Amino acid sequence: TSRHTRVGILNNPSSKIKESNTAIARGILTAFLTQNNSNLKSFLSKLSKEETAKSLAAGTKITKFLIPGMDGNTFEKKYNTLGLDVIKTHQLFCQEVLKLLPGQMAVISNGR
Repeated sequence: TSRHTRVGILNNPSSKIKESNTAIARGILTAFLTQNNSNLKSFLSKLSKEETAKSLAAGTKITKFLIPGMDGNTFEKKYNTLGLDVIKTHQLFCQEVLKLLPGQMAVISNGR
């Protein structure tokens, strides 16, 4: 959030939700909950890279991608306790309320 813009993320996965295929989604949600804006932006940029996704899929721990200045302890605690129910709730909202198909993307805008 800033004076001019607010950003939020809703997950709408197309596959079965498991810990093994939600590392990036959980990392993004955890970062939104635990980090300040400047660290959040840099971390999200790092997570959005294809090589990061491949590395996470190969078993690399997400904490390897934390950037200097991030509160690593707070991030790790939240990441390890963030359940899959949050992502399932996002998925239900996207499909039941927004009428999106599984995996379908959308941009939603709500000006002040």
